[in-house]
Amino acid sequence: MNSHTELEKAEAEALAFFAATDRSDPPLFKQVIRPHRSLPIRGFVWIIGITCIGFLIPLLAFIGSKVLWGLLIPSCSTLFALWYFIQRSYRDGEITEIITLWPDLLAIHRVNPKGRDQYWQANPHWVQFHIKDTTKIEGYLTLTGGNREIELGAFLTPAQRLDLRRQLEKAIRLG
Repeated sequence: MNSHTELEKAEAEALAFFAATDRSDPPLFKQVIRPHRSLPIRGFVWIIGITCIGFLIPLLAFIGSKVLWGLLIPSCSTLFALWYFIQRSYRDGEITEIITLWPDLLAIHRVNPKGRDQYWQANPHWVQFHIKDTTKIEGYLTLTGGNREIELGAFLTPAQRLDLRRQLEKAIRLG
């Protein structure tokens, strides 16, 4: 498939999704799930500051010698790598999944920070939930319906995925 065809398919999927979810009746269940941020921005500033000071204190003994440059380059590289990977973790943590349930429609909108948004919809009475243990993820939650299988809450803990499954199943039963 070329990228033009993939783009057209993604646009058609998005249009169908928004047409189906633009409703006047309130949903039975709506939940927005996001990854947990264990290090707030303030903590990030502290970590970078403490690491910088921790690298500078031993370097003070070498001021005025050529050895300083040999130690400064790896120290700065390490500090830059720490900065980069924490920032990357923040960007990856911008994933959001919006789950909306009506009596005749289960709709999931996944907002991807590095790519196109993904949309999925199915009749809730035909949706099947599966919990699998994979080599990478314990308690991997997938939903099957509408001729597709999708992952849901891959960034959640296994207990949170089980709880999400229970909440959705209960909402579908009550709907």
